[in-house]
Amino acid sequence: MRYVAYFEYGTLMKKNKKMSNTIDIEQWLEEDDELIDGNDIDSEDELGDQVEINNENTDTENSDYESEENYERARDARETDDVEIKALIGILILAGVSKSSRQNIFNLFDDSKGTGLVAVYLTMNVQRFRFLVRNLRFDDFTNRSERSEIDKLAPIRELFEVVELNFQNNFIPSEYLTLDEQLIAFRGRCSFRQYIPNKPARYGIKIFALVDVKNAYTFNLEVYAGQQPNGPYKMNNSAESVVKRMVQPMEGTKRNITMDNWFTSLPVVKYLLTEKQLTVVGTLRKNKTCIPKEFSISKNREINSSLFGFQKDSTITSYVPKKNKIVILLSTLHNDASIDQDTGDQQKPEMITFYNQTKYGVDRLDQMCSLYDVSRNSRRWPLTIFFNLINISFINALNVYKFNNINNKSKRSDFLEALALQLMKPNIERRIKN
Repeated sequence: MRYVAYFEYGTLMKKNKKMSNTIDIEQWLEEDDELIDGNDIDSEDELGDQVEINNENTDTENSDYESEENYERARDARETDDVEIKALIGILILAGVSKSSRQNIFNLFDDSKGTGLVAVYLTMNVQRFRFLVRNLRFDDFTNRSERSEIDKLAPIRELFEVVELNFQNNFIPSEYLTLDEQLIAFRGRCSFRQYIPNKPARYGIKIFALVDVKNAYTFNLEVYAGQQPNGPYKMNNSAESVVKRMVQPMEGTKRNITMDNWFTSLPVVKYLLTEKQLTVVGTLRKNKTCIPKEFSISKNREINSSLFGFQKDSTITSYVPKKNKIVILLSTLHNDASIDQDTGDQQKPEMITFYNQTKYGVDRLDQMCSLYDVSRNSRRWPLTIFFNLINISFINALNVYKFNNINNKSKRSDFLEALALQLMKPNIERRIKN
C-alpha cells in the first residue's frame, strides 16, 4: 500500500478559489490553476502497486469482497485506478469539511432533494463509492494469513509505516512536544480494542502520538496492539519502552517532551536526558517510590503551597491546588523553585504553568480531527485506522503548506475543500469525456 504517499506533500500546494454547492462546474474544469501537481505529490509506481493489489483482491473468491454479482451494472464493480482512488479520498475529505462524513451515504449523493454535494455525485455514483469503500484494502490478501501469524497489524502495517515516515521527513517540529494517547472510536471486532472510560469514545483503538504543541503536527505514531505473537513485531508495552520508541526520531535534538503520569518516572526522564539529550516535564503518580513521603501527603498543608526537591539535573515539586489534593511534577528542564507571579493568589510553580501550556498537543490534535472528520461507520478496524491517518495527514499537510506560504492566511476549511476538489477533478473530467 503506497498510495498514501501524497498525504504529506503540502509543499506543492497553492491557494485555490473556494468551491460551493452552486459552483459553475464547466468553468472550474476549464481553469488551469492547480492546487496540487499530481506527478510530484505521489509516486505513480507506488500508487499503481496499491491499485493493482486492490484489483487483485476484488477478483479473489472471498466473501470479504464484493463482486459484480452484487451490483445491477457491471461497471459499478469494475477495476479501479489511481485517478479514482484519489477521487475517493477527495470525496471523504469534502464530506468531512461539510460535516457529512457520518451522514447516510445516499443523502450525500442525492441531487433530487438538495441534500447532496454537486462535486460528489459528479465524481462517481453512489454504488461505485460503496463498492470502493467496501473493497478498500491495504495489503496483499494472498499472504495476509502468513503475516498475521507474527503481526496483529498486518492488514495495515505497510500503509502505517509509509505515512509515519512521511510525517518525519517533511517537517521540523518546534522545541516543545507532547506524548499522549489517542482513542479512535471503534466498537467492531478487534483483539486489541481498548476501553478507556475517561475518553469521549470509551471503546476504540489506542494510538500513542508524539505531537508538536505549537502546530499540532503529528511526528510519530504507534498503534497499541496488545501482546504481539513471537517474532519481529513483539515489543515490550511498558511505559518506559513506549516512551523510548516514541521519542526515537527526536534523539539528540535537545527538545522537551511533556507527558502525563502514565509515561513519567525518574528512570525514564534521566535516561532521556543523559542518553537522548531530551528534557521532560511530566506529572507523577503518588505511588512512585522516588517521591519523598512529605511530598505525597496533603494533610496539614496550606492550599496553594508548594514543596520543591532537587537532584542533579532534575527537580520535583508538590503543589496543593485545593484541600486534600496534590499535584506532583518531575522536570529535567527546570532547576529552581520559581513561582509564576502571573497566577496571583494561586502561587503556582513555573513548572506547573509550563506543564499546563504544553500538555495539550494530542488533545488539540483530537479536536482538529473531530472538527472535519472523514471517518465513516465501519466494522473493519484497518479502515478505521485509515480514516484517522487521513485526518492527521491533512492536518500535517496544512502545517507544511503554511510554513511554505507564510503570507497565505487561508482557513483550514478552505484548504481542505480546495484540496478535495483538486483530487476529484481528474475523475470528473474523465467521466465527462466518456
